[in-house]
Amino acid sequence: MIRLIVFVWLGVAVAVGATGALRYSPVPPPVLAMGLTVATLLVVRLSRGARDAISRLGPGPLVLFHLVRIAAGAYFLVLGSRGVLPREFTTPAGWGDILVGIAALWVLLRCVPVRSSWQRIAFLVWNVAGLLDILGVVGNAVRLYVRNPSFVDPFMSLPLAILPTFVVPIVIVSHVLLFAWVRRKPDATSRVERR
Repeated sequence: MIRLIVFVWLGVAVAVGATGALRYSPVPPPVLAMGLTVATLLVVRLSRGARDAISRLGPGPLVLFHLVRIAAGAYFLVLGSRGVLPREFTTPAGWGDILVGIAALWVLLRCVPVRSSWQRIAFLVWNVAGLLDILGVVGNAVRLYVRNPSFVDPFMSLPLAILPTFVVPIVIVSHVLLFAWVRRKPDATSRVERR
């Protein structure tokens, strides 16, 4: 069910980007991304069915989604080199996303499932770093938008429209859910040590 919802959400985000509907929105893309994030977190918080479905999903798909950040980061660097977006945005956003995405692959292969203390620590370090990175990207986007509202023009159509309407909210929500998951799940080493 969760996968179906995510695919429907992606379809709506693509349709919004393809039609240029964001150009008529009174809400700028960075604020829209945060609004969708808060709305999604509220649905998860208030819906037991959503929480149960996410719990059954497990951490693997949530970590796996972060591989998309490698492509997004590389594209940011290309856009910065072409002058489409300012380098003060694309350089930290691009390299941050690439590093977090590559680290997600390592976490997926080495730390999921969490069975030892070092895996838990590595998992948490990656999750904190990834969340701080994406919040920094959004904060930087808001700052640049306030300084120059035309900064968000490239985010009004495809392919960049998918970022505020789909990718950014899911990235932030997945980080929050992963914190909750790792806090709930005692690792195998701790269980053995307590016996």
